[in-house]
Amino acid sequence: MKIEQFEDILAWQKAKTMTIQIYTLLKESRDFGFRDQICRASLSVMNNIAEGFERKSDNEFKHFLFIAKGSCGEVRSMACLAMELKYIGTEESSILISLAREISKMLSGLIKSLK
Repeated sequence: MKIEQFEDILAWQKAKTMTIQIYTLLKESRDFGFRDQICRASLSVMNNIAEGFERKSDNEFKHFLFIAKGSCGEVRSMACLAMELKYIGTEESSILISLAREISKMLSGLIKSLK
């Protein structure tokens, strides 16, 4: 199946879900620097998938997918810290970390398909 628009990419859909979860979980946080950074990292995942897809070049798409993978790692790191700082609970942290890992694996698969 040929993907016609970035909204059809499952990794983008899951990244959007992750971003909404992060915004919702941390909307009341008074640590504005922390909240801004994890929100921007999650936005980076979905937006780099979208931007890379719209470039219409496999090499550029692959480049942006690698950036999105890096941002998945940043989300995982910050979700772990958010739990340690008691900004979110253990369950919420585990869900975010699992989702970021799943997205990262999907991105790896997309990257391999572009080689």
